[in-house]
Amino acid sequence: MDRRRQQRVFVELPVKIWGVDAHARPFTQPASLRTISGRGATLQGVSAQLKPGDVVDLQYQGIKAQFRVVWLGKPGSEMHGEVGVENLSKDVQLWDFDPLRCTAAAGRG
Repeated sequence: MDRRRQQRVFVELPVKIWGVDAHARPFTQPASLRTISGRGATLQGVSAQLKPGDVVDLQYQGIKAQFRVVWLGKPGSEMHGEVGVENLSKDVQLWDFDPLRCTAAAGRG
């Protein structure tokens, strides 16, 4: 059974992330969004060592928002480098489409 509260939309969107890693070192790196929802996203290609609860800044097409790390892909697994994040910037709309509307349309298609 899927534990997700909201439907996800699969995307391939380039982003930039930055923050402080698990060793208290600042980092900045390119990454990409793999899925998005109304409240969060899955990043892929993340090499910074993060831990759940860390806060990262994310920029997409010039728009910035803060996200909290919720989960990390297990090292050595096919999900290594993936990071699940939750949007902390409730008033910032990063993408120019509504993920909930996209999933509803896909379900009817």
